[in-house]
Amino acid sequence: MGLHHHDHGDGHGHDHHHHGKGASKKALFTSFLIITVFLIVETIGGFLTNSLALLSDAGHMLSDALALLLSLVALHFAARPPSAQKTFGMKRFEILAALTNGVTLVLISLFIFWEGFQRLLQPPEVASGKMIIIASVGLLANIAAAFVLMRGDYKDNVNVRSAYLHVLGDMLGSVGAILGGVLMLAFGWYIADPIISIVVAFLIMLSAWRVTKESVNILLEGAPSRIDTTKVEARLGQLDGVVKVHDLHVWTVTSGFDSLTCHLVVQDDLPSYPILDAALALLQKEFGITHATIQIENSSISHGELHCQGGTGEHSHDHEHSHDHGHSHDSEHSHEHDREHSHDHGHSHNRN
Repeated sequence: MGLHHHDHGDGHGHDHHHHGKGASKKALFTSFLIITVFLIVETIGGFLTNSLALLSDAGHMLSDALALLLSLVALHFAARPPSAQKTFGMKRFEILAALTNGVTLVLISLFIFWEGFQRLLQPPEVASGKMIIIASVGLLANIAAAFVLMRGDYKDNVNVRSAYLHVLGDMLGSVGAILGGVLMLAFGWYIADPIISIVVAFLIMLSAWRVTKESVNILLEGAPSRIDTTKVEARLGQLDGVVKVHDLHVWTVTSGFDSLTCHLVVQDDLPSYPILDAALALLQKEFGITHATIQIENSSISHGELHCQGGTGEHSHDHEHSHDHGHSHDSEHSHEHDREHSHDHGHSHNRN
């Protein structure tokens, strides 16, 4: 017993992941160029027209450009291969970029709230005609950038999605600026400028909160929102020959890369490899987890204190082995990976 196995799937999941990275990098770079050009236009226009809605939109465009640039840098670092010190590579850099983008959006929204409430008391006159023209151009730029980002991996990659939400929030800002310009031009309602700015800032804040929350959950090694760890534990426990599931952990290394570790206690008189194979197949088919490390145990295994239960918490093991498994254990073990259901487990190791 005492088998460890790392399953990396059949290769398709990782191939798709790499193709998504390439498309995402191209999409991010193209969007960065579009946003940067129109950022300059809108900033100048905001000062010329004295419009907070335009300036807030320009400020958000600046954060867009920085977010896109940061996401590009993150993809570059995340593509670096693992090393002896960084065994997962630098894939978490993407999550740090997403967190930074989310926090930046929150800060920009708070600034717009503050400035908007100041202007509510004394609404300044705004050159609404020019404002409408500049906001319309900004809207077209944001639509183009959003369309380009949709061709990247924006659904599954939290880093690209955070950049996409930046652009989407900016698009809302442009729409708000156009609407405010129309109201001011037609009715002279200059109070529309700060009101629309505050509404847009609130919408941006909601998006920023979601990205920030997801990023923090990943950095804290929380279980992915799409995976119910209690269900995973229950399904593994239903496998033929499994007596108990313990020390279950599920976490996200980076977007699209979920990992799992657990211990399966099996009946003493049953061979462990068929159970291991069934568990790996179940995890891949039902939960989309292709990177799993499973330890098979029988009743002779004696654990020390476990500092975790279920799928959460830290754990450390003090394994005391005063039993003979009928085969030797070395301190090293080799892994032969082949997910075509023909695993070679010709390895022995020491679980001290």
